[in-house]
Amino acid sequence: MELGITGVAAITALCALLGQGLKLSPLSNKWIPLILGILGGILGVVGMFVTPGFPASDPITAAAVGVVSGLAATGAHQICKQLKKEE
Repeated sequence: MELGITGVAAITALCALLGQGLKLSPLSNKWIPLILGILGGILGVVGMFVTPGFPASDPITAAAVGVVSGLAATGAHQICKQLKKEE
């Protein structure tokens, strides 16, 4: 069974969960996007080797896919946060 693009969504979901955990830590929130981007890059390369049908065939592309997925977790959080704000 090939997971394909589902592996990319899994990276975003994992990074989003880690981001929520980091918000509870004493770490400044300004570092969360950087950490999630780096983690996403690492998970992208790992995903290339362990996920059948991963949408990248070389480590550079896999890292780029992972970084974008990690940063997408931050963007998704900000969209939800901004939609909840009262004007």
